[in-house]
Amino acid sequence: MPIYEYQCKACAHCFEELTFSSSDPPPKCPECGCEDVEKLMSAGSVRAGGIASGSGGFSQTSCAPSG
Repeated sequence: MPIYEYQCKACAHCFEELTFSSSDPPPKCPECGCEDVEKLMSAGSVRAGGIASGSGGFSQTSCAPSG
């Protein structure tokens, strides 16, 4: 089950959502409840010998408001 990163177009809040199916509708923003969210491109966490230890293979990314 992939974890996707989203950004709300109304309040610019960034959040992650565990998705069970690619056909699931986009989530609502947990901050303002807006349904107009954008899926963001995020990079995986890797290091020279494999996946970074202690992170479960995922890294926390920062999200700057667009615009």
